[in-house]
Amino acid sequence: MLVETPLQTSPMLPRRYVVTAVQRETADIVTWSAEPLPEDGPPPGPFEPGQFNMVYAFGVGEVPISISSDPADPVVRHTIRAVGPVTTALCDLAPGAMVGIRGPYGQGWGVGSLDGHDVVFVAGGIGLAPLRPAIYRVLAERPRYGTVLLLLGARTPSDLCFASELDEWRGQGMDVEVSVDYAEPGWTGHVGVVTTLLPRAPFTPSEAAALVCGPEVMMRYAAKGLVARGVDPALVRVSLERNMECGLGQCGHCQLGGVFVCKDGPVLPWPDVAPLMEVWER
Repeated sequence: MLVETPLQTSPMLPRRYVVTAVQRETADIVTWSAEPLPEDGPPPGPFEPGQFNMVYAFGVGEVPISISSDPADPVVRHTIRAVGPVTTALCDLAPGAMVGIRGPYGQGWGVGSLDGHDVVFVAGGIGLAPLRPAIYRVLAERPRYGTVLLLLGARTPSDLCFASELDEWRGQGMDVEVSVDYAEPGWTGHVGVVTTLLPRAPFTPSEAAALVCGPEVMMRYAAKGLVARGVDPALVRVSLERNMECGLGQCGHCQLGGVFVCKDGPVLPWPDVAPLMEVWER
């Protein structure tokens, strides 16, 4: 006999949130803050850095978006690039607008397991957004770690995400090195893809763990470069940005070999995905 699941307990039913603030990061990227409607029941528990939510633009559709807020802050923040109908609708939201959110889902960066290690963050473009909560967590517990380093790449200086926070992070004990693919007038920093920073990056490979997020080709070369420098492959973690549909491992849309990215990831150790990331999709 078929038993219907009440709507209020369905894992596919998004909870309603109200957008409270919008911050434009670049020409096509915004960060908005949102708070849950109390009439929808108790809010979900705290998230782990690296987890994601399924975010629903009413009347348009739903997409997976990594959480970019400070884990210690009860306000939910998502950083979104406008690349399609749903993300464009989400980027166009103004304070007071309503969105649907369900989650958090997936496996995070596991920064709590890295005591005593140098922690190397490698980010390409909006890939800094999923790393941002881990940066907040590591800097809040700075004495637990060795060298903390961010290698950040972007297409141009105007495309740098969270540019206003970089000096704050430096002041909290993190080394920050930035590279751009194309310089603009006045840029005096490094020019080149972010992986070109790896050979001279100031960390001790035998004591390091690396958290990597960005385009897949960048993650592939960054992971290989880190391992070539002597970082233990098992301590190189990547966040896969494969398209996910349900967030619950039921639809199979995000399956990558034997891995369901939404449940087993999105953060995965490099040895688990290295053979799969060498296969080009057609």
